[in-house]
Amino acid sequence: MNQAQFIEMLQQEDYPDPVEVRQAPNGSLGEHSHPFAVKALVIDGSINITIQGNRKTYSIGDVFQLGFEEPHSESYGPTGVVYLASRNH
Repeated sequence: MNQAQFIEMLQQEDYPDPVEVRQAPNGSLGEHSHPFAVKALVIDGSINITIQGNRKTYSIGDVFQLGFEEPHSESYGPTGVVYLASRNH
């Protein structure tokens, strides 16, 4: 998916405009949750997200989503990751 398609999808689903998030190469965040739902588009690098023991890798053009207060952990590829994230409270 490209950025224009992602923005259009967010608008159709009543999500706010996204913000750019950058994470460092080979970084990680242990299990945590957020007080909002997230839809995000990877625009550079890669991110691994683990939910209930299931790990999935997202790369450029992939969209990932997390539910409200959904526990997950994250790790980032050798070049880090840049993604557009929209947070729906």
